[in-house]
Amino acid sequence: MLKIMNDTQLDDIQSFLASREIDTDKEVLFQVEFIIREVRKNGDEAVLAYTQKFDKVTLENMCMSESEMDEIYATVDAIFIADLQEAAANITLFHKQQLQQGYEIQKNDGVYLGQRVLPLDSVGVYVPGGRASYPSSVLMNVIPAKLVGVKNIVMITPPSSDGSVNPYVVAAAKIAGVDKIYKVGGAQGIAALAYGTQSIPKVDKIVGPGNIYVATAKKLVYGRVDIDMIAGPSEILVIADDNAIPSYVAADLISQAEHDPLASSILITTSQSLIEAVNKQLVIQSKQLPKQSIVEQSLQTYGCAILVNNIEEAIELSNQIAPEHLELMVENPKSYLDLVTHAGSVFLGYYSCESIGDYFGGTNHVLPTNGTARFYSALSCDSFIKKSSYLHYSKEALMKDGNKIINIALKERLEGHANAVKVRMSDEGCESI
Repeated sequence: MLKIMNDTQLDDIQSFLASREIDTDKEVLFQVEFIIREVRKNGDEAVLAYTQKFDKVTLENMCMSESEMDEIYATVDAIFIADLQEAAANITLFHKQQLQQGYEIQKNDGVYLGQRVLPLDSVGVYVPGGRASYPSSVLMNVIPAKLVGVKNIVMITPPSSDGSVNPYVVAAAKIAGVDKIYKVGGAQGIAALAYGTQSIPKVDKIVGPGNIYVATAKKLVYGRVDIDMIAGPSEILVIADDNAIPSYVAADLISQAEHDPLASSILITTSQSLIEAVNKQLVIQSKQLPKQSIVEQSLQTYGCAILVNNIEEAIELSNQIAPEHLELMVENPKSYLDLVTHAGSVFLGYYSCESIGDYFGGTNHVLPTNGTARFYSALSCDSFIKKSSYLHYSKEALMKDGNKIINIALKERLEGHANAVKVRMSDEGCESI
């Protein structure tokens, strides 16, 4: 059941959403710091030891061979492979539009300047193991990197106690174009990607979700490498009008609630009767799910329904919350799209459930959470590029602009900067400071 709140309680809503943030436990931080130090010092030896300790498996070789990948791929049913391939095609189609080109500006007197768009050299993708294995996340993280031209994409994922890796994850990796798979997880896997070992190459960026140890390790290695984001618990906000179907609204709220007891599901609507009908549906539908207890805990603690006067007011409230997923279950939803300024991803209409975006539609499901959609974007091709500028000045151009450059440098009291221009402007080509 959703708690009923009103539009004047924005501070209360933001407070209970913010309360989902969990400070890293000091003991977890200490353990992760120690693991990182050990991996930096002992490389593969430390990684294999921690794999044995945490995953209960002894490995001789962490790297999955091409033939092993092929064998696992062959065990996956053809229908699932076809579905993944079509999902990959949709993701590729969407992300291709994000590709950027460099540019060059030509000016007078032999001056030209420009910007190059360059792919990162290498990316590491973390994929959780066990019941939290998500082949869809493999596609979402790898395909944009491949499109921009990242040369080396490696995936790490913790093995099961028998040394195996989830076959659906391996299938997704082959379809997306992962170059190497390593059977390693946890903080030790993140450390290996950040610093490199005898077997695992260091990368420039680490992406992908994980548990508190993985998230903490990503925080600690950030700066040595780039990371995608510090992700918080999942969230959905549904804006619904009088014509929204209660069972649809309830199903979509539950789809996020089943992720985690900390997940948040919010309904903003113009209809009191819809709130009542949705609450009834939540009880009915949650009882049919294997994760009923997680759903009920999430909805009870972090779910709410808010009654507003009109859709514009609902969107204004949503913009202040800045949800990860926003559904506009209203008539003519696209007419309201320009009013939405803060949301990770927007789903338009009664039939565009958020699950489509998670798996198949083509938009990326790696999204900003906890209100960070105010200033952060979804994972995209932009996440795997860097931009480098270049500049050329001829002698004539320097003579023309040199005194202006010297003037600015001297105002900043950087005489050495000024002198670098002065020596070029002098007849002798050398001038003392």
